[in-house]
Amino acid sequence: MSRVRGVDLNAVRTFVAAADAGQFQEAAATLAITQQAVSKRIATLEKYLDVRLFARTARGAELTIDGQAFLPHARELLRVAERADASVRPGRRVLRVDVVARRIVTAVLLQDFHRAHPDIELDVVTLDVDVDAAIAAVEAGTIDATFHAVPPQRPLPRGISTARVIDEPHELLVGPRHPLADARFVTPWQLAGYRIWMPGLPVRGEVADYYAELTATFGFAIDMLGPVFAKEALLDDIADSSDLATLIGEGSRYLWPDSYDLRRIPVCQPTPIYPMSIVWRDDNRHPALVELREYLDFRRADTSDIEIWIPTWAQDGLSGASGRATRS
Repeated sequence: MSRVRGVDLNAVRTFVAAADAGQFQEAAATLAITQQAVSKRIATLEKYLDVRLFARTARGAELTIDGQAFLPHARELLRVAERADASVRPGRRVLRVDVVARRIVTAVLLQDFHRAHPDIELDVVTLDVDVDAAIAAVEAGTIDATFHAVPPQRPLPRGISTARVIDEPHELLVGPRHPLADARFVTPWQLAGYRIWMPGLPVRGEVADYYAELTATFGFAIDMLGPVFAKEALLDDIADSSDLATLIGEGSRYLWPDSYDLRRIPVCQPTPIYPMSIVWRDDNRHPALVELREYLDFRRADTSDIEIWIPTWAQDGLSGASGRATRS
């Protein structure tokens, strides 16, 4: 960035160096240019501002009154230019990541990443859009990365890549008076006949496709009716009910008063897995993006020793995974 509204920043930088040095020759040495180049840049700046910035003396160059007035603004111009340059330079600007929602596993993992790498600046956003719009945001450079369930066979725009980094199991969330409240775990088959309440669950898109196959496979239904309030309202209703339950991700983070006595019960045998991928642009050279991908790969759960279920559209050859299940 060499110009701001017509001001030559090289000339401004030279002016500040000369003001600090008190001599054009010393400023030239500092900037690794000739003394003639220093004089030319100062003259150009004076012509642009239509004022004298220096009074030449036998001892060097002294700031005029106008030069003294301009000096603090010149320093600020250089600071602004530096910040602007850093904001777009890979490795110096913040890494902007869409976590979809702030209470789910993606946000939790990103916070863990920040704790492990406190020197990396993050801009955590929630776009609240479907996978197509999220990929478009990555492609446009609006964000550096996003998380979504992306089928391995899905066609992607040129230059966009994905990697499956999260295999999140489910938990059943119930209140203390629910019939399953004291269970150590439940199987997906056991959910049949219970009211699994998830108001506001999308009716189309990746989430809808996942739950449609999950419920069809294991023979239970999800109640999506009712007004959608904050999660706190849902937790309040479940705590006070003897029949309401909901499904949440194992990595989701919800807080509630101790008096609610809510129970998070693992769902297993088989364990339904919601597969999420990170999406990024191949030409994104931000070094923190590489570190984030490596961190997520390291944190990915090892499901090789348990029986899992994933939908057919998400299968990628993972052993033990199946989109079909039979009652044992």
